[in-house]
Amino acid sequence: AEIGDFDETIDREHLAKNKYIPQQEALEDKIMEFHRSHMGQTPAESDFQLLEIARRLEMYGIRLHPAKDREGTKINLAVANTGILVFQGHTKINAFNWAKVRKLSFKRKRFLIKLRPDVNSSFQDTLEFLMASRDFCKSFWKICVEHHAFFRLFEEPKPKPKPVLFSRGSSFRFSGRTQKQVLDYVKEGGHKKVQFERKHSKIHSIRSLTAQPSEQHTEVPKQVSDSSSFAYGDDNDAAAVQSCRQGKELKASAEDTGQHKSPSLKKSPKESKKVDGAVVSTVEEEEEASKDRMQQNRQSQQPSTGSLTGSPHLSELSINSQGGPSVANMSLSPNLSPDAKQSSPLISPLLTDPTCIRTDDEEEVKRKRFPTEKAYFIAKEVATTERTYLKDLEVITSWFQSAVSKEDCMPESLRNLIFSNFEPLHKFHTGFLKEIEQRLALWEGRSNAHIKGDYQRIGDVMLKNIQSMKQLTIHLWKHNEILIELEDGIKNSRKLETFCRDFELQKVCYLPLNTFLLRPLHRLMHYKQIMERLCKHYPPSHIDFRDSRAALAEISEMVAQLHGNMIKMENFQKLHELKKDLIGIDNLVIPGREFIRLGSLSKLSGKGLQQRMFFLFNDILLYTSRGLTASNQFKVHGHLPLYGMTIEESEEEWGVPYCLTLRGQHQSIVVAASTRAEMDKWTEDIQMAIDLAEKSSGPAPELLASSPPDNKSPDETTVDQESEDDLSASRTSLERQSPHRGNTTVHVCWHRNTSVSMIDFSIAVENQLSGNLLRKFKNSNGWQKLWVVFTNFCMFFYKSHQDNHPLASLPLLGYSLTIPSESENIHKDYVFKLHFKSHVYYFRAESEYT
Repeated sequence: AEIGDFDETIDREHLAKNKYIPQQEALEDKIMEFHRSHMGQTPAESDFQLLEIARRLEMYGIRLHPAKDREGTKINLAVANTGILVFQGHTKINAFNWAKVRKLSFKRKRFLIKLRPDVNSSFQDTLEFLMASRDFCKSFWKICVEHHAFFRLFEEPKPKPKPVLFSRGSSFRFSGRTQKQVLDYVKEGGHKKVQFERKHSKIHSIRSLTAQPSEQHTEVPKQVSDSSSFAYGDDNDAAAVQSCRQGKELKASAEDTGQHKSPSLKKSPKESKKVDGAVVSTVEEEEEASKDRMQQNRQSQQPSTGSLTGSPHLSELSINSQGGPSVANMSLSPNLSPDAKQSSPLISPLLTDPTCIRTDDEEEVKRKRFPTEKAYFIAKEVATTERTYLKDLEVITSWFQSAVSKEDCMPESLRNLIFSNFEPLHKFHTGFLKEIEQRLALWEGRSNAHIKGDYQRIGDVMLKNIQSMKQLTIHLWKHNEILIELEDGIKNSRKLETFCRDFELQKVCYLPLNTFLLRPLHRLMHYKQIMERLCKHYPPSHIDFRDSRAALAEISEMVAQLHGNMIKMENFQKLHELKKDLIGIDNLVIPGREFIRLGSLSKLSGKGLQQRMFFLFNDILLYTSRGLTASNQFKVHGHLPLYGMTIEESEEEWGVPYCLTLRGQHQSIVVAASTRAEMDKWTEDIQMAIDLAEKSSGPAPELLASSPPDNKSPDETTVDQESEDDLSASRTSLERQSPHRGNTTVHVCWHRNTSVSMIDFSIAVENQLSGNLLRKFKNSNGWQKLWVVFTNFCMFFYKSHQDNHPLASLPLLGYSLTIPSESENIHKDYVFKLHFKSHVYYFRAESEYT
């Protein structure tokens, strides 16, 4: 943001004159390396990235107020956009959402929170905290009232008429625009976009960086920056608000300006001061009963989008200090990854708040600046998917390796096998990505490099790197061995099994661990597909055609060599993945067994139709139900060997639509699909599997650990009860994930009542995509810019491509994909629509190709 794009000479001069951090000299090379990696980023984009990091810090925008609980334990209270937070030291131990709070009041130095009755809560009805004095208590109460009004009300609360005889409580009210009003004002173009000259910020001298914090800052956590450069007082605050409304670039939010005031600094009661970014009035009172106002707010609950919404420059981002809207106002939808907890970034307005507005003007201006030809967008696809691929490699080379080094659970030979084959790939693709991004910067004309030449092509970069990649084929051949060795290690060591399962629960491991081990093979398929599109697009006379065609030939050769190996590995990985989803089964993974299809069908039993999960292999058909286990696995009820089986449609015989009878040598079952298309898929695949079984040597080996007949299973009743409950609540447990495996493909098929085949998985491997999309909910006005990764039948949402883990996910099995109709009033280019039952999402891409 200070000096523009990377230039080694300018960087060294700048770092010599300006000190950003203590002991800077030792880190100068690292600083310059990071600067080089951000080639092409504008100063404004750099500022946004800084705010992105700041807003994720748990203590961003938080000021701690010392208090004690009923037992006399020292704690700190704080107020945020989501509600009231309780800290022990700087660790958050509790949070009371505005939706849970019925009434806030104080009596002398006791601060009281009255909660709404909740059968699931262990808290008593009224919570009491003791503060240092009545003034402290009153000041904190006022801050709470203002935060509540600003973030939750649609409009500024009206003052109460003064009573004629006597008053009980306070007439204090929040004054000024609410967040909703500010957003509407910005959206309607009420602010003027004033041109301003960008000024360089003053960088701290090394002395101010190493100085000890003064006494008045002792309550402020370490994350909060030194406040010496902020001035306090009415004039500054008024100016800040004024500049906010005029759309000028702010150096700090009002919230930042106020957050460092020490509780020990007393102000004259006649003054109107800003505390925690809220104007505090001066009315005296003994006890405030704000029950009626809380009641009024229930009708106008307004989710928050952040602390700095006044500035139009920042209104596009949901700059959120504490992770988003209150739980009561969130319509939990399938885009929420199921483990959403109160403190989790999954409940950020980024993914749930229809009022988080993004202005479209700047997007349009930006779009007009960049190239519009299809080849550019194909090249951009290489870059965006390469970013995701590099992040996926880092899951192994960085996160997994770091976790393994802390735990002594993996044999040395296995450790060396994995990391010695992944680290060269990571190193190579880091350089490859830099080359692609530098080429795109030249193509767009946004690089500082004044070099002559035709850079509006990508084939030459692809050819050079694919030829270099051939030398890494030795590592790609090892992936087969890595996968088998790791699964053997897990089988033989309980410690390693627990370690890998715990690693999969980390947010960074957004897919099954063994999927990341196959990513390098998947990536070859993507390169081939992208180069095919590019060659198809170019006429033979194009300057880039020859290089592109040569690159396609090279990558096709690599894919042909490794393809058979990859199909075997995909099947091996899928069997091991299914093994984790099933209980009551011993030897699912055996040589020669191939997975064909899994999905939800209804099975006819004495109790009528019961939902069951079916798994079809080339030798056997398993049927299961979702058990009552804490691990969310599926319990095997029975199996039918395919050898000697027949299949026939039996709608008329049973009076059930889309019904099939499967007759095995020892047992027959009747099943029904949800649609005609589903029935046809199952019929075709089962018939194919029967034919395969007939050609093989004979009946399948004994499969189950214990295989009671279906109608005599001792806990059949309870399991069926569970199944029926799930049928009526088709989405709930997708959004309420238990600690293990609540959102796998198997669970999505169960809840969406659909099926998926191995062919579908193979197509999914070839069709993966990453990039920025604008997203809009059905009932919202604005568009939100998100970084989206599409893989494994699922969209994963990030705030930016630099994030290490997704904020939420949307499993797409069962969704319909269409173009919005005229009646939906979208009126934008390049929009597609995803919908499932009442859930509707619109996504806007940057070009027709994308």
